[in-house]
Amino acid sequence: MTEKLNDENMDFLFDAILNLESREECYKFFTDLCTVNELKSISQRVVVAKMLKEKQVYSDIVRLTGASTATISRVNRSLSYGEGGYDIVFGRMNQK
Repeated sequence: MTEKLNDENMDFLFDAILNLESREECYKFFTDLCTVNELKSISQRVVVAKMLKEKQVYSDIVRLTGASTATISRVNRSLSYGEGGYDIVFGRMNQK
């Protein structure tokens, strides 16, 4: 999947994100970049991934996040067969 995304535009986006230094800067940048619905969807997926890593069941995840079972399944598939991005982020967050 990563190969399909690699291009100059994606590199520019990720370089821009890597230059953010605070949560406040993230709010400003992502609010300018994304719609409210896009941000809510992205943040929901991260929370779903965290809950799946904590071995919470689908019914609890649906109830607590409002995510559809399709979204939960998609995130679960990424956790199992993806690039390991969630593991990188969660590992670093746990170190703090």
